[in-house]
Amino acid sequence: MNSRGLFVSTLIGAGLLAAATLGVGQASAHHAFSAEFDGKAPVLLRGKVTKVEWINPHAWVHLNAVGPDGQEREWMVEGGTPNTLLRAGIDRNTLKVGTEIIVRGYQSKDRSCTPVCKANGRDVTFPDGRKVFMGSSGTGAPKDGSDPTEK
Repeated sequence: MNSRGLFVSTLIGAGLLAAATLGVGQASAHHAFSAEFDGKAPVLLRGKVTKVEWINPHAWVHLNAVGPDGQEREWMVEGGTPNTLLRAGIDRNTLKVGTEIIVRGYQSKDRSCTPVCKANGRDVTFPDGRKVFMGSSGTGAPKDGSDPTEK
């Protein structure tokens, strides 16, 4: 093999290694509900959507919600995969910035709100009263009747 062929082979090998490494990182980033969220710490959040992250493995909805203490806090609420949400009737345009929603879910185990509070959303209620399951399924989340696939 000449030096040009060796160079091309090395580049291809490095590219395959990088792709494999990235794939492993993404796969290990997915977690079970119980790894991060507390099924005994329910939250009910009412607030306006400030941002939507339509990404895998979980979509995130950001909102500002007023807590029982009267203070407004920023919340990051984890939903299911974008594909799961699409099948449930939620898309990136359904959750427009400024829309007031109600999210029922469970707070993170660490209860930290620095810099933002985190929760896993089970369902979201829209201004027209429509309620849609937004959580992830089969991840150890509480069987609370939100998931339409639960029996």
